[in-house]
Amino acid sequence: MGRSKPLLDAGGKTFLARILESFRVGGADPILVVVEDPHGAEGLEALSAGGVAIRNPDPSPGPISSLQAGIRALPGNVSGTFFCPADHPLFLPETVQALVSTFQKGGGHIVTPTWEGRRGHPVLFSRELFPEFLEDGLPHGARSVVGRYLRSRVEVPVDDPGILVDIDTPEDYRRHFLP
Repeated sequence: MGRSKPLLDAGGKTFLARILESFRVGGADPILVVVEDPHGAEGLEALSAGGVAIRNPDPSPGPISSLQAGIRALPGNVSGTFFCPADHPLFLPETVQALVSTFQKGGGHIVTPTWEGRRGHPVLFSRELFPEFLEDGLPHGARSVVGRYLRSRVEVPVDDPGILVDIDTPEDYRRHFLP
């Protein structure tokens, strides 16, 4: 993309601010944002948007390292955590609420939103999976753990096509944010 995705403009707010707002309004607490440098631009944006910036000491393994850093920083009393990459800024607070509600009713190890039968982000993981996510050498990152729990995954249909929006290229960005 040529610059930091979390800091891209998503309709008057950065991707990160939009994601954090959806989590905050949707009832997620605390909201941790994993970044390379908590004192850099992304960390400062996380703080200004109501999150807590957590340092990922080694992002080279990919997204699993961010999930691991976030899990390590969570307070001991949380029952689960959301995971959402910074390039998925368009999900709604109502989606977060629906996932939390399902999870609180005993909705499985993994709670995933779906729109028109397709799974998207954010995904809610039960605390019971944290030790497995923290394992070294997961060959397919988080998918290595998710694959073990497909039978206990709960899919929650939502009226939110934003769960499927993944901004990976300049063309994706233009399609969603530029006239």
